[in-house]
Amino acid sequence: MATAHGPLVIGVDSSTQSTKALVVDTATGEVVASGQASHPTTATHEIDPEHWWTALTAALEQCGRAATEAEAISVAGQQHGLVTLDAGGAPVRPALQWNDVRSAPQVDSLIRDLGGPAAWARRVGSVPAPSFTAPKWRWLTENEPEAAARTAAVRLPHDYLTGRLTGEGTTDRGDASGTGWWAGDDAGYDTGILDHLGLDPALLPRVVGRGEGAGTVMAAAGLPLKTGALVAAGTGDNMGAALGLGLAPGTPVLSLGTSGTVYAVSRTRPADETGTVAGFADATDGWLPLACTLNCTLAVDRVAALLGREREDVEPAAGPVLLPFLDGERTPQLPYASGLLYGLRHDTTGGQVLQAAYDGAVYALLRALDLVLADESRPDAPILLIGGGARGTAWRETVRRLSGRPVQVPRAQELVALGAAAQAAGLLLGTDPAEVARGWRTAEGPSHDAVPRDDEALARLENALTGADELLRRPTPAAPGGPATADTTGYAPDGDDRGGNLPR
Repeated sequence: MATAHGPLVIGVDSSTQSTKALVVDTATGEVVASGQASHPTTATHEIDPEHWWTALTAALEQCGRAATEAEAISVAGQQHGLVTLDAGGAPVRPALQWNDVRSAPQVDSLIRDLGGPAAWARRVGSVPAPSFTAPKWRWLTENEPEAAARTAAVRLPHDYLTGRLTGEGTTDRGDASGTGWWAGDDAGYDTGILDHLGLDPALLPRVVGRGEGAGTVMAAAGLPLKTGALVAAGTGDNMGAALGLGLAPGTPVLSLGTSGTVYAVSRTRPADETGTVAGFADATDGWLPLACTLNCTLAVDRVAALLGREREDVEPAAGPVLLPFLDGERTPQLPYASGLLYGLRHDTTGGQVLQAAYDGAVYALLRALDLVLADESRPDAPILLIGGGARGTAWRETVRRLSGRPVQVPRAQELVALGAAAQAAGLLLGTDPAEVARGWRTAEGPSHDAVPRDDEALARLENALTGADELLRRPTPAAPGGPATADTTGYAPDGDDRGGNLPR
């Protein structure tokens, strides 16, 4: 292990497909040790939470002696999932992950029952989507009432791991804002929504305030960690990535993973009644307006595989339009959609169709960019491009061409885990974790100048999406009774399984 210049901290990223742990020198941001362990994946998008704990243990063991010397730890994890625990703290059933969209019918009824999209946006900052925790709980009560009745604690994925470390039930404002039942710092949990869901507030974790810790590492945790080490609140993966970049208000981020996200830190709480932008909180004291698509790198890779081409084997697409909604879609809100290819001609090539897939995936994110940024960004502000796709030339050039903005690709990798490490460092040192990350210079990287925006391609995409609206809203023959579900059993570039929702 290299000699550290400051205290060591650990940042954890528990994502859909794996858990990564970084031991970081607080003085320099240098990663002195790391570990990674995978999670099993299923077509049902359920997982026994014990797999997360086993992977965390393995990742920390790979870090060796450095992990045992760390003074603080923080866990960032996939957002939205539903973890139900019994009175003894054991899972009642497998956790429902963010990409499980079986609760689409419950979304419709919840939005209708509680006043419509605008009312939801005012109450909790977001219009619920099938990925959110609230409709997942409603699905559970309607379809598995015995499991709901046995539930003594409701947690998010990162809450589960933090609770195993500390023995306490806690969450943070960032991840809480993605449940659909947290109304903000002052209002806390929305008891009216909880009453409608039949969910006792006593089952929910305490929301840790800014500067507070979640507890300390228990000896009973049984991990290669220092007993009594500080445990920070943790957060959701997108909040972790924003924190890892030391993001300042008005700087747009476009994350390319299995899912795609676009977000920016804001000083004001968003409330987009169209549901395009989720009004999340960030991991400090600001807000993180965010739009997320279900179909990004994995969908484009699937198109490349169908065509028998490498993912970079693209040609300029002068005519075809491909809306790669292979898993249903969240932005735009089309949970029953499937992929749509339009505009084929005799002279259309496979490379043009592949480029059209890139265009369709990026277009879905850029449509939401203006809403995400509101008035807090200059039109020429560079887009920070992160996630596995950011290292691909075709992805980068598609973003440049369709946005008309300059693009910057941070050199730092594992931004979710670095954000968690910055949160742990902030708690340990008593300072702003975003300032910690800025001191680590995590956002620095190659810059690429703006190119003229391809308005012709944007018009083709808009026309195709508008014209196919009715067709895209119908359940497909492959899913006659409900929405499509996202498939994360494949891989994304360089193992990055989502843009931080990744999300990740």
